[in-house]
Amino acid sequence: MALSLYSFALLCFFFLFHFFTINAYPVHHNYPFHRHHHPHFASHNYRDALTKSILFFEGQRSGSLPSNQRITWRRNSGLSDGAAMHVDLVGGYYDAGDNVKFGFPMAFTTTMLSWSVIEFGGLMKSELPNAKEAIRWATDYLLKATAHPDTIYVQVGDANKDHACWERPEDMDTPRSVFKVDKNSPGSDVAAETAAALASASLVFRRSDPTYSNLLVTRAIRVFEFADKYRAAYSNGLRKVVCPFYCSFSGYQDELLWGAAWLHKATRNPAFLNYIQVNGQLLGAAEFDNFFGWDNKHVGARILLSKAFLVQNVQSLHDYKGHADNFICSIIPGAPFSSTKYTPGGLLFKMGDSNMQYVTSTSFLLLAYAKYLTTSHKFVDCGGITVTPNRLRALAKRQVDYLLGDNPLKMSYMVGYGRRYPQRIHHRGASLPSIASHPAKIQCSPGFSFMKSQSPNPNILVGAVVGGPDQNDRFPDQRPDYEQSEPATYINAPLVGSLAYLAHSFGQL
Repeated sequence: MALSLYSFALLCFFFLFHFFTINAYPVHHNYPFHRHHHPHFASHNYRDALTKSILFFEGQRSGSLPSNQRITWRRNSGLSDGAAMHVDLVGGYYDAGDNVKFGFPMAFTTTMLSWSVIEFGGLMKSELPNAKEAIRWATDYLLKATAHPDTIYVQVGDANKDHACWERPEDMDTPRSVFKVDKNSPGSDVAAETAAALASASLVFRRSDPTYSNLLVTRAIRVFEFADKYRAAYSNGLRKVVCPFYCSFSGYQDELLWGAAWLHKATRNPAFLNYIQVNGQLLGAAEFDNFFGWDNKHVGARILLSKAFLVQNVQSLHDYKGHADNFICSIIPGAPFSSTKYTPGGLLFKMGDSNMQYVTSTSFLLLAYAKYLTTSHKFVDCGGITVTPNRLRALAKRQVDYLLGDNPLKMSYMVGYGRRYPQRIHHRGASLPSIASHPAKIQCSPGFSFMKSQSPNPNILVGAVVGGPDQNDRFPDQRPDYEQSEPATYINAPLVGSLAYLAHSFGQL
C-alpha cells in the first residue's frame, strides 16, 4: 500500500525517536541511564530471569532453612557443620552440584552479588530484598568463619569423599571435615577475598542495617590485615584439600589489590588508597590478563578502581582507566588488540569447563564500566577505534541474550527460564528424589543410579545457570558432564546485576 508523504514522515519520526531513546543513556542521579518504555524491543523477559537468578541461591543454601524458603524441595542440612573443630559453621552455600562448602568461591560469589546490588540495586524494585537476603545468607556464614582473629575456616567437607558419593545434602554422611588458614598456614587469597566480600556487603547494608554494616566492615579490615601480614597462597598449605577443585592458580596478589580496592570504597580511609598507590604495581595492576572469576580478580580490581578515578575523581588512580581500557580492548570483537574467542553463535568463550562463569562476569564488567564512562563522559580508545559505552552495553546484552536462548540451539542455559532449558543438570539435590517424595535415606553408592539416568531431574533448580555450550555451541545436556551441565553460585552472582540493568532498560522494572 502506498504511503502518503505525511505518513512516511511520521514513520521516520518514530523510527528516529526509538533509535535515539534506545541508544541514549543520559546521566540520571546515580544511574547514567533512564528507563526505556519499549518492552517490545526486548527479546527476553529480563525481569523474570532476574527473579529466577536470585531464587537459585535458595536452592544452594546449607543449614537451617527459614519458613519463607521458596525452593521447597530442599530441607535442612549440615546442621553440625563446624563441630569437628568445635566451631559453629552452620549455614552458607554449597558452591555448585556437590555438598561441600568452599570458602574461596563463596566469598567471591558474595562480593559479586554485593557489587551487583551496589551498581544496579536501585533498579531492582521488589527483587532488592531477595538479593540482599541472598547476600546476608553468605555474610552471616562468613562472619562465623572469621570469628577467631588470624584464622579463617575456609572449607567444610572433604571434597574427594563427597564426590565419591551421590547424595542429597539432607542425607549426606560423608565427613564434614573443617579446614582453616591461620598464621602457621596462611592464605592471603582466600582471606583477602573474604575481606572484599565483607567490605562490599557492608555497603549494601549501610542504610538499611547500619549496625550489621559496621560489623561487616570492621571484620573486613581485620581479615584484610591478616591477609596482608601473613602472605601465601592458601593452596600451598591445603593443596590436598582444595586442589584440583579451587586451587589458587593466579596467586594471592590479585586478591590483595581487589580487597584493598573494596576496603577503600567501603571505608574511605586514606590508608587503603595509600596501600593501593604503594603496592598496586607489585600486586599486578598493570599485568595483562582478561580472565575474571573466582580465581583471578585483577580485571575486577582495575574496573573498580577506575570508578574511583572516573566517578569520584580520585586523580591518583588515573592509570586504572588505562588498565581497564586494555581489558575492554581485549574483548571487543574486531578491535586491534582483541584476543578473546567467540563461538560461531557469538558466545564469549574462555574455556571448556564452566565457561558461562566468564560470560556472566565479563558482561557485568562491561555494564558497570559503561556506567562509569557515561557518568564521566569518557570512552575507550582501542588503537584508534573509539568504543562507546553503548558498544559495551550492546556486547553485554548479546551475551546475556545468548545465555537466555538467542543461540543456535535455541536453548536457555538458565533452568526454569524459557521454553527449552537443561533437564539433567549435574546437581545432587536436583537429580535425586526430594525428601517429600522419598523420605527414606538414599545411600552414597545407590545414588549414582540417578546420576547416570537419562531421565530429567525430578526437582527444578529454578534460576540455575549451567556451565554452558562448547566452543562450537554444542550442549549435550548430560548429567555426568560437569564441565557443561553443572551450575555454580559464582555463575549467577554477576548475572544478577546485568539482568537488573537490562530489565530496567526495557521498562520491565
